[in-house]
Amino acid sequence: MGILHRVIAAALAVAISGPALAACDPGRVDLRGDFGTVRFRVELALTPEEQARGLMFREEMARMAGMLFVYPRQQRLAFWMRNTLIPLDMIFLDETGTVINVHAEAVPLDETPILSEAPGLAVLEINGGMAATLGIGPGDELRSPAMPQDRAAWPCE
Repeated sequence: MGILHRVIAAALAVAISGPALAACDPGRVDLRGDFGTVRFRVELALTPEEQARGLMFREEMARMAGMLFVYPRQQRLAFWMRNTLIPLDMIFLDETGTVINVHAEAVPLDETPILSEAPGLAVLEINGGMAATLGIGPGDELRSPAMPQDRAAWPCE
């Protein structure tokens, strides 16, 4: 196969798989609900060390950014704001990626536990007030390749 054929084949492969790959970018999550669809750039917190540090000591975060914490099994989740300097919205998610509850405007440095209302598998932390601004609430769905795809309410394509 000549170089022109390889370039055309590669371009076709990207064109065909582009939307699927875009829907499964580990550096972002999509949320959908009555408000429509919104996308956040995220860092993943998958290991116990990453989860323990979270967003501690950060003085700012980009407007449409966040951190997605994903745990090995569904369980009652508890968070706090120890050493966290910016207000956060905590979006608790079940194993399907469905929003269980949103804790809005978590207070910086507060060590009061913030709990999921039911067993959850993941938490998306975004800037405080953003969930209300966008209309994110219980029943909305998150899509991320970090979530179990075989149970996802909105799987990656």
